[in-house]
Amino acid sequence: MPRAGLLRGKCAKSGLSGGIGDRFEFRNVRVDGDDGPIVDGFSARIPADGLTAIVGPSGSGKTTLLRLLNRLDDPDGGEVLLDGRDVRAYDVLDLRRRVQLVGQIPVPFPGTVAANVGDGWEELLGRVGLPAALGTRPADVLSVGEAQRMCLARSLARSPEALVLDEPTSALDTTSKGGIEALIRSLADGGLTVVIVTHDPRQARELADRVIEVRGRST
Repeated sequence: MPRAGLLRGKCAKSGLSGGIGDRFEFRNVRVDGDDGPIVDGFSARIPADGLTAIVGPSGSGKTTLLRLLNRLDDPDGGEVLLDGRDVRAYDVLDLRRRVQLVGQIPVPFPGTVAANVGDGWEELLGRVGLPAALGTRPADVLSVGEAQRMCLARSLARSPEALVLDEPTSALDTTSKGGIEALIRSLADGGLTVVIVTHDPRQARELADRVIEVRGRST
């Protein structure tokens, strides 16, 4: 069944009032590229509860917006807020602990799965649907689906306040995709703020509580 409400526009705005209950807010954000703005005049709010999907055509700046949330990039204009405070006011390491970003392609660190995840790895592997027996396996021999789950477990080990995911299922087969989608949905239902970028309208419609549609740079 469809879940999401759609928030549209060149500069999508949520229409939520006053920032109360917002985890993130984009305020008139501009990010410049080599050939002009990638994003220009973008404003939107992302509530602390549930799962928000960011959708839009290729080149519209979806991943760029995601990277602003934990300062992998900084805007050239405007502000990005976390809990009502500009993300640039936070210590960057503390910010990245609080806002964990999982990329499109999983990136295992050298060593075993247990070493990748860290303290509490057995419980965390179970939480993401992986058997504890994988703990002693080298992380670089995992399947793509297993590695994606491991990276999610590694992020959860940091006890984040928000989990942001860039095309989290694009490299997966249908079976693995369904498992990751169920996991992400369960994390949002458990109280974690979850933000995903996706090119898949079906995924956004069925998985997210709300959708922000990015239509590209303002004119």
